[in-house]
Amino acid sequence: MNTISPIFLDTVWADLCAVRTQAPLVHSVTNLVVTAFNANTLLAAGASPIMAHAMEEVADLARISGAVVVNIGTLDAHWVPAMQLALDTARAAGKPSVLDPVGAGASAYRNRVLADLMARQPSVVRGNASEIMSLAGHSAQTKGVDSTDPVELALAAAQALSEQHACVVCVSGPEDHVLAPDGRHAVLRNGHPLMTRVTGVGCSASALVGAFAAVQPDAWRACTSAMAYWGVVGQIAAARMAPDTGTGRYASALLDVASTLTQAELAATLRAEALA
Repeated sequence: MNTISPIFLDTVWADLCAVRTQAPLVHSVTNLVVTAFNANTLLAAGASPIMAHAMEEVADLARISGAVVVNIGTLDAHWVPAMQLALDTARAAGKPSVLDPVGAGASAYRNRVLADLMARQPSVVRGNASEIMSLAGHSAQTKGVDSTDPVELALAAAQALSEQHACVVCVSGPEDHVLAPDGRHAVLRNGHPLMTRVTGVGCSASALVGAFAAVQPDAWRACTSAMAYWGVVGQIAAARMAPDTGTGRYASALLDVASTLTQAELAATLRAEALA
């Protein structure tokens, strides 16, 4: 039996419907590896993506967008000023922003850039356990951009990070945890191991958080709804896979389910609970 609060079901579906009807523009300064998949995921959810990083236009685009998403996966010194400007512009314009700290802790340079970006007060930070622990100043184990720390080990660090920076923090893993500075804590128990075998799935989660935040002013609710939606999509997509098919078809299945998910499918699959 699903462990689910009716409030979660109602809010996730309402927020997804808002994305589908409002088609918010999401400005992503994201990494080279995932640009197309992130854009296709946003389109599948009903949002409108723009993937741009030129300093000459990033501020203008941030102002007209519903949300800004910054992802440092393929970090480049020429892109850092654009990331800084995008976050600063979003904050000044009262727009939500999402930071995906890909590979936090992997290098001293990456850590310096992230310290600067965190100081620019993103609305939401979403990362794996090792990334969140590194951001919070804790010792963390990484394998490139992959986490080798369990989610549970990062929860105290995530709550401290949330309170210190007044932002929502999401720790992704086999279970996703979404924590707010006021103590709210959602646990999302959907998804599938195949989601870790397709490049861009985690980065697309951050992009979706931006889309949901563009239509839902409560950043904790927006992040919870986006992560719940994506976890359900990942689980249903895996269930639809034919025997002996691989990750290429799974990537396509993710987009198919993301674009067609029904309220009945959400209700039958969602597993979510609040701890506070």
